[in-house]
Amino acid sequence: MKTSTRFENAITKLYTAFHNDTLNPEDCNQCAIGTILDHKDSWRHMTNIHGSVQLNYVGLVHQNLGRRFNGYTPLELLKIEASFLNGCGYRLGKHFCHKPDYIDKTILFNGLSEVVATLCQIDHIDNVMDCSQLFGHHVSLPKNITLQV
Repeated sequence: MKTSTRFENAITKLYTAFHNDTLNPEDCNQCAIGTILDHKDSWRHMTNIHGSVQLNYVGLVHQNLGRRFNGYTPLELLKIEASFLNGCGYRLGKHFCHKPDYIDKTILFNGLSEVVATLCQIDHIDNVMDCSQLFGHHVSLPKNITLQV
């Protein structure tokens, strides 16, 4: 499977952070985006609420100017961070972000899995974490459930 350089770089940084125990959803320098952006927290000025996918004025300016940060647009960065927090059990809303009671390695892995799925979606490639094809099993949702993208 052919992947982009930004995807490879992001996965490598996230893998290293996860195994070095430096991935931390409560630290803007060590969360998913902080890790992808070389432990810089400047991305947090692009939204008013941690976990939001709504750009504020600063984020909109960067987005509209076509700026990219390690290959990702501001909106893509916020989507990646929201997927990480969601996977770690955070409750995200338009005006709030509530953290779970505890975070352990399994919860971080769940968050990391969500990030990888989001990175794959952004790059229009199959989810590299999806092992359903390997086992010949496909998950089908009940008809009354829809996925929001």
